[in-house]
Amino acid sequence: MGKPFDPGFNARSAAHSCGGRWKPLEIGAMVLGFALYWPIGLAVLGWKFWQKKSGYQGDLFTFAREKWEGAVNWSFVGSGGGFAARSWRSAGFGSSGNRAFDEWRAGELARLEEERRKLVAAEREFAEFLEQLRHARDREEFDRFMQERRWRQGTTSV
Repeated sequence: MGKPFDPGFNARSAAHSCGGRWKPLEIGAMVLGFALYWPIGLAVLGWKFWQKKSGYQGDLFTFAREKWEGAVNWSFVGSGGGFAARSWRSAGFGSSGNRAFDEWRAGELARLEEERRKLVAAEREFAEFLEQLRHARDREEFDRFMQERRWRQGTTSV
């Protein structure tokens, strides 16, 4: 049947069961998350369960700061300077232990970054093309308006 009532159960043991001690800021983040948009509150709650399972000792804000710093520390690849790839160590991908594979992976990432740059350039060119079309259409509509206006003024003055 069901589990009998546990007289030893209390809020402290419940909080400890889902990620250790809740810090006041974590509770505030969860409540605010639920108030603003419920998936945010659910994410904070899920993070606490993950923290318990993984044994992570820091709080939510320490974790967020570490991940933010890891994301900001992207390395520039090649002389082009673009964000081709994060350094593998900061992205969570260490060396595979095989130098040939690591070199191939770096080459593929550089190739993909070049393709991404080409796509960005093509997108920019297409946006400029659309802007030119809009301008031409606007010019054509304006010219037509002016021609009709001149025609109306010519017929009303007679």
